[in-house]
Amino acid sequence: MQLVGNKAWVIVLVLALAVSAAPGHADESCVDFKWDVTQERALFAAPPTELVAGKDLAAAPKLAPNRLYKLKLAAQDQVKFSVPPGKQAAGGATFAGVATLKIPSPGSYRISLDMPVWIDVAANGMLIAAKDFEGQHSCRAPHKIVEFELAGTQSFVLQFSDSQNDAVSMTVTVSPQRKM
Repeated sequence: MQLVGNKAWVIVLVLALAVSAAPGHADESCVDFKWDVTQERALFAAPPTELVAGKDLAAAPKLAPNRLYKLKLAAQDQVKFSVPPGKQAAGGATFAGVATLKIPSPGSYRISLDMPVWIDVAANGMLIAAKDFEGQHSCRAPHKIVEFELAGTQSFVLQFSDSQNDAVSMTVTVSPQRKM
């Protein structure tokens, strides 16, 4: 009888060790990006700076690259965009906000978001077309990455829209050189 009890404990211990040694499901869902997202994943692992996104350009917070932000959004119908968003709202209660971004030098930049939120970048009264994008549906660190070619070092307007949540975590990073 003692032998059966010991075997049961050994089996329970082995199963517990196997489960704890297996990687978490959330981590597995974030490894299939076609791009190197090492810098974005590192930023999303840090605590964010919490800010309120502007309802208009005058109230827009100033963001800097290589920092994680958590932006509190407002009801989209209360937000005045500097340029109409590139995507019409899906309808229903959605959230939005604006922020500004000053970059140190022209180049390709990635805007990474923790959820499905529409992101536009505007300058000089016009939207800047996205260069590329990628996402992982089951990942939130990040969920979506949109790459833009930003010319000049003027302030750019970041417009967040069509969010189902009233907050979004995001970061801006320089795009690493792609390997061919």
